[in-house]
Amino acid sequence: MNLSRALIEAKVFSGEGLSREEILSLAGCAGEELVRVRALAGEVTRRFHGRRVDLCSIINARSGLCSEDCRFCAQSARYRTGAAVYPLIDAAAALAKARRMEAAGAGRFSLVTSGRGITGRDFETVLDVFRILHAETGLSLCASLGIIDGEQARQLKEAGVSTYHHNLETGRSFFPQICTTHSYDERVATIRAAQGAGLAVCSGGIIGMGESLAQRMEMALEIRKLGVNSVPLNVLNPIPGTPLANAKPLSPEEILKTIALFRLVLPRATVRLCGGREPGLGERQAEAFQYGINGLMVGNYLTTRGDGMERDLAMLAAAGLAPRAACGVPGTGTVDPE
Repeated sequence: MNLSRALIEAKVFSGEGLSREEILSLAGCAGEELVRVRALAGEVTRRFHGRRVDLCSIINARSGLCSEDCRFCAQSARYRTGAAVYPLIDAAAALAKARRMEAAGAGRFSLVTSGRGITGRDFETVLDVFRILHAETGLSLCASLGIIDGEQARQLKEAGVSTYHHNLETGRSFFPQICTTHSYDERVATIRAAQGAGLAVCSGGIIGMGESLAQRMEMALEIRKLGVNSVPLNVLNPIPGTPLANAKPLSPEEILKTIALFRLVLPRATVRLCGGREPGLGERQAEAFQYGINGLMVGNYLTTRGDGMERDLAMLAAAGLAPRAACGVPGTGTVDPE
């Protein structure tokens, strides 16, 4: 490491995390230096999170016909991807999926809707669905409904939602390359609106869209600045018909390196491996837990399929890991009894 190892260790084991200058000094690490960086990231993960992994699941509650032009998205109405199109699902379907995931071991469950945001009757319906899920399950409930304001955030919290999910997607400097129909500042404003209503926030992004490693660290530092403690990392899964359909995939080594560096910026956060992990890492998925991952999205994603809950649980067990209890709070630095 170019910086003093003692200085780096002191900062990350204190929970502070590395500064922009410090993390960028590690961005070019390779060989034995990369081995040490990844090992340190693993030590930090075990220090703050033990050997428990936070499991979450989602349901695509309204699909397709999105007005926005996010270049990675199968659900944009601007691209011909063949993605399913359907209106808001009913409460019975959401409850059935939630119960299945809860029985399988997931502690968190999210309703995700396509579109810039959600208003009117659809928003009222979503509130009703969340009230039913809150009453009928023991799951921690999350919402991912696009751009919302403070009043919508307040109503979601009253309906039983504990966490609002809204990705930054990438670093500020790269964002105009992937979306022009809304701004980075609008995404930040939604995060702040959710926090202002007392909701926890889950926010991360996608790697492999053509951004540099420095721009990924730019996103990690912005997430820390916003006080976000649940950070989903997706790996681009190129969708035919989207502008990024032919994007060059990241190597497993690059993905694992990115995970390790995120951990050194965000020692206390739940860093969650999500969409694209199966094609991106393949049989090396378990290594992600050695280098910084302590959360996992299980089941299927929005328009692509996952490995399946049983296989994911077997992977965790083989790695000596176990699901965290549903009552665990991500990002607090507390660890469930082992």
